[in-house]
Amino acid sequence: MTQWWLYIVIGICLIAALFVVYNYIKIKRMDEGTDRMVKMSGIIREGANVFILKEFKTIGIVVAVLAILFSLFIESFSGLTYLLGAVMSSVVCIVGMKSATYANVRTANKARTSLSIGETVKVALSGGSISGLAVQACGLLGIVLIVLLSGIGTSDQAISTLTGIKLFNGCGIIKIDALLTNTSVMRITTYALGCSTVAMFNRVAGGNYTKAADISADILGKIRNDLPEDDSRVPNVIADFIGDNVNDIAGNCSDLLESFVATIAASIVIAISLLESGMIASAELFNSAYIFPLVMAGGGLLGCVLGIFIVTIRKMGNNPSKELNLATYISAGITLVVCGVLSYVAFKDANFEALGWKIGWASPFVSACLGIISGVAIGLITEYYTSADYSPTKTIAEYATEGEAFVVTKGDAVGSKSCLFPILIIGVSLIVSGLLCGTYGIAIAALGMLSFVGTTVSIDAFGPIADNAGGLAESCHLDPDVREITDKLDSVGNTTAAIGKGFAIGSAAFATVSLICAFVGHFAEAPKVSDFLLIAGAIIGGGLIEFFCALLTDNTIKSAKELADVGDRQLSQPGVLTGEVEPDYNELVRLATSSALKRMLVPSIIALAVPLVAGAIFGPELVLGILLGSTIVAIPRAIFMGNSGGAFDNAKKYIESGAIEGHGKGTAAHKAAVTGDTIGDTRKDVVGVALDIFIKMMSTVATTLFVLISALYALVMQIFG
Repeated sequence: MTQWWLYIVIGICLIAALFVVYNYIKIKRMDEGTDRMVKMSGIIREGANVFILKEFKTIGIVVAVLAILFSLFIESFSGLTYLLGAVMSSVVCIVGMKSATYANVRTANKARTSLSIGETVKVALSGGSISGLAVQACGLLGIVLIVLLSGIGTSDQAISTLTGIKLFNGCGIIKIDALLTNTSVMRITTYALGCSTVAMFNRVAGGNYTKAADISADILGKIRNDLPEDDSRVPNVIADFIGDNVNDIAGNCSDLLESFVATIAASIVIAISLLESGMIASAELFNSAYIFPLVMAGGGLLGCVLGIFIVTIRKMGNNPSKELNLATYISAGITLVVCGVLSYVAFKDANFEALGWKIGWASPFVSACLGIISGVAIGLITEYYTSADYSPTKTIAEYATEGEAFVVTKGDAVGSKSCLFPILIIGVSLIVSGLLCGTYGIAIAALGMLSFVGTTVSIDAFGPIADNAGGLAESCHLDPDVREITDKLDSVGNTTAAIGKGFAIGSAAFATVSLICAFVGHFAEAPKVSDFLLIAGAIIGGGLIEFFCALLTDNTIKSAKELADVGDRQLSQPGVLTGEVEPDYNELVRLATSSALKRMLVPSIIALAVPLVAGAIFGPELVLGILLGSTIVAIPRAIFMGNSGGAFDNAKKYIESGAIEGHGKGTAAHKAAVTGDTIGDTRKDVVGVALDIFIKMMSTVATTLFVLISALYALVMQIFG
């Protein structure tokens, strides 16, 4: 493979960008509906914009400081690549969020004017595709440009472009030339780290915002005042609508962009490490090894564009799940075919004996297939455990007739049961891909899972768009027939969101393992399992995950109480509950924004600081242990959080649909289910989604700063040893 393939990838990114622009213009030109719908959607759009702008002011300061430090003390251009990663992540957040705030009201209006499920699904999916395709196109374009501009092009450049690490020592500077860093690796990994930084801030702040608003709205509306869901008399409801966009859209975009970029970065870093170790002996093979993941990701993006295009132009029926699944199957199928052809072209002449690949050129292809199949399988398992169409969620709803304790206990059991098979799938895929293709195969399997991430994010974004459309239908007092359509889409959207979370967690597991493999590749001799620092680090890593979960949960519930108290005060004012006086929505929006931003710094800084501080004091071996322990604990924990939360949510909606005779809205069973949903909200939309970024970010920091960690540890040993 030559670098000309990369120009083809750039062309595919531009095609995807044009499709994004086309869908954006198409959505903007649609009618927003009644005056009330225009007003309410304007409040949501304005509130989301205010939150993002204030959040990015804080993030911008952190990113700017880190970019300067990278350029001054790590590698001259690494600050720019870090900044590029942060910018790309920010761009997809803004594009995704703005498109969703336009698509939500237009989805509701399409339901109002057409009374057609199929036509309404098209609008929501087109809106979601703007997010999804922007994620894959922006993430891929950034890393391709870095590869082209940083001069990886030949094996000599990749292995010989080294620079010393400079450290402050008092008022002077020490340059440790014995500890060299590969500039190509540094630029690629700092790009991934820039994406990670924005993703962590977005998920922590966005999750706190949306779930504090959601929980407080449920408490005030459904439990204290017996009001319908999304009743606009409850001021917290509007903040909840805004939160769906800043977390489930913007946060999810940055989350999966970060996973996607991290797997490509890990693949290239491992290719360079194979070159440095002598396993790759020719420039031609090296070119193929580092270009293959980029071109494979480009083929996946092409599959996503075609899959979404085909689904949105065909006539849709009344089964939204079938249409959304079709988009996934088309995208995955095209990606598989393209990957097989590319694997043959890239590796047909490779020295398989030196590489240790068991089935020749097909080894990377099979690894990628394992990743793709794993992603689809984890999605199906997640759907089984969270959809109201299947027994686990139905059983939770049935237990709601016995009270809150039964709901929570049964929901916890469902969440725990749902962990085993996804973890088995991840484990088997990692084992087989590793046996077939070594650490490179593990990275390619991770990329395979994320190679059609554009479609995955598009379908995931369908959920909050449909949710907002349903909320607008209720708060704008549209006909019951309209609400029936949006409720159906909302229920499907809850399942697609749960599937998206399962996919994000599974992809995080693959991405983190590939990053850990890249981290281990830096060791002159890999640490043994019996190393006490490794074991101690693993224990610390597990404890760190529990602390991180508690910190996020505590922050969210504090914010929810603040919002509930303010909302309660507004509802007690004369005329608000009767609908004669409109509540002060802006007060709730301002409070939700300030509360979320105030509580986002500490969790995000922990992920950045732990690998660096622990490594500087105790060395890279302890860092490796922390990465392993945190990953082992975080993966089942995140799956449990996501699936139990999704099951709680859909069990509540199952009761609200009237499926359990005599136990509909407003009954004791419904209130018990609302309690379960309130517990599940923090689990699935705050903790579960942040855990996967937490482990990826620590792994990215460790891989990026391995040389700096080693240098700091050596300096500490010189001073105190």
